[in-house]
Amino acid sequence: MAKIVSLAEAVGDNVRDGDTVAMEGFTHLIPYAAGHEVIRQGRKDLYLVRMTPDILYDQLIGVGAARGMKFSWGGNPGVGSLHRFRDAVENQWPRPLEIEEHSHAAMANAYEAGAANLPFATLRGYIGADLPKVNPNIKSVTCPFTGEVLAAVPAIRPDVTIIHAQRADRQGNVLIEGIVGVQKEAVLAAKRSIVTVEEIVDELRPPSPNSLVLPSWAVTSVAHVPGGAFPSYAHGYYPRSNAFYIGWDEIARDRDSFSAWIKENVLDAKPDDFAKHAGSRAAKAA
Repeated sequence: MAKIVSLAEAVGDNVRDGDTVAMEGFTHLIPYAAGHEVIRQGRKDLYLVRMTPDILYDQLIGVGAARGMKFSWGGNPGVGSLHRFRDAVENQWPRPLEIEEHSHAAMANAYEAGAANLPFATLRGYIGADLPKVNPNIKSVTCPFTGEVLAAVPAIRPDVTIIHAQRADRQGNVLIEGIVGVQKEAVLAAKRSIVTVEEIVDELRPPSPNSLVLPSWAVTSVAHVPGGAFPSYAHGYYPRSNAFYIGWDEIARDRDSFSAWIKENVLDAKPDDFAKHAGSRAAKAA
């Protein structure tokens, strides 16, 4: 059953050096505040998993927290490259980074297989693609019923999954509204999970269409972190900060400017500073 704790406690209790860590959220509800707390607590040797790694993973890679990453697309959405990611791959700075690239479909199916406690996922995909030539974890299986040859990929089973959501009740049940990606599957596939939320309420209102509820028994820790997805957006709460994504391109190009930004905005910040500052910026932008 989920425990409602502080963000620092949630990360301290659930994220360990060497873990496989998934931080999911599709276009919105990206768990920035939780990712920053992982950096602040100095976690190392993490194997990062995310369908669409963007700025948050650029930051984790840039501080040297990651030993590798499994993903299906990586970039600064609408802007360009992730410069810290590229520097790690091309120049091994601040450390070498192991990468395993998949298609979106393969990642989604792999999460679903993990949630179902299956060893691998099968899909119709990768036909004529080059990824199997460079990724030894893309294999094939023959259907015992039809003889059809299908692609197969290992199930994703994170040590810990971290997501952001709109609301949780006091029992730890979590409501996610708006665009839903693979958050549910990523949580169910993980040994442990952290959910940061905009609000903790006495009871969850009837969910809107295309929403989902994660029951308390599926969640390890819930932390109240208003603004915890900023600069991504939280449907119904605040918009995306396009200016931040554009500004990040310049910050991340240079190692020194990146390191200075991390020191000022992450390492020297208190755990609740993110919520206060992000929440106020989001309110002004709304």
